[in-house]
Amino acid sequence: MGRVLIEHKHTYRVATESGEILAHLSGKFRYEIEAREQYPAVGDWVALSIQETEAKGVIQFVLPRTSQFTRKSPGSRHEMQVVAANVDTIFLVLALNQDFNLKRLERYLVITWESGATPVVILNKSDLCSDIEQKKSEVESVALGVPIHFVSAADHTGLSELSTYLKPGATVALLGSSGVGKSTLTNALLERDHQQTQAIREQDGKGKHTTTHRELIPLPQGSCLIDTPGMRELQLWDGSSGIQETFEDIERLASNCQFTDCRHVQEPGCAIQTAIAENTLQPERLASYLKLQRELAYLARRENKQLQSRERETWKKRTKTYRNQMKHRKR
Repeated sequence: MGRVLIEHKHTYRVATESGEILAHLSGKFRYEIEAREQYPAVGDWVALSIQETEAKGVIQFVLPRTSQFTRKSPGSRHEMQVVAANVDTIFLVLALNQDFNLKRLERYLVITWESGATPVVILNKSDLCSDIEQKKSEVESVALGVPIHFVSAADHTGLSELSTYLKPGATVALLGSSGVGKSTLTNALLERDHQQTQAIREQDGKGKHTTTHRELIPLPQGSCLIDTPGMRELQLWDGSSGIQETFEDIERLASNCQFTDCRHVQEPGCAIQTAIAENTLQPERLASYLKLQRELAYLARRENKQLQSRERETWKKRTKTYRNQMKHRKR
């Protein structure tokens, strides 16, 4: 058994008891795969046969996942992409400069809750922020009940607070856009330079994209860290329970609406519109909630068509296999 460290195009770097090896999928496993999410992902535990003399292996199957962080594949293809698997905690990293974005954080929270992992908000570059209490209040308004930590990965301040999530055996993933300091944070937690880092651009205060692939990195504490590239596209794939967790305040208000099919726009007796009128709920938060709901509804319609197409392909495969078997029997 081994754990996937890096996912290449056709091969995987896997950590095993006898060391790191390069592995590929067995022909049987590859043939039986029906969807992209069934391929191994970074963080997956896999069963494999090892050729120790050549430091190579063949992956036979993926063990059941305890959690999986997913998104819709970038581009026009309607597929689910597993970004990381078997993650306990996801550090949602925002930078306290011009990259501070609450709507992006809401999207991160939905995806994290849906994955089965626990979100923790990391506000990096605290040395560049002059209004920390204001930023904390803003984050608390969208990250309900989620731990929030202020750190400066560059000068190693606030990192000791993160040790509680990095117990031996635990797996933590970093999620954030390009330039928020994920690579610098990785190096600080690793206590050595592992990831390349670049200085922020002077014209807009944003960092440059440095991490180019997902990688599981063992830490000195006995835990593991998964660093991910900054994602230009982070579209939802599934998120019904994630939305319930992230927008628990709106869901609670919605249960008090006069009509069960209330769209929370102009219907009489809408508890959400009442809260907005009383200034206990910001209209921007409702707009984010409704936008994510529409995105999920669209995905559900697309997924239904995708499932029908997948079932047809499965039956084509089975029919072809059956016909080949009958031909061999006749011979």
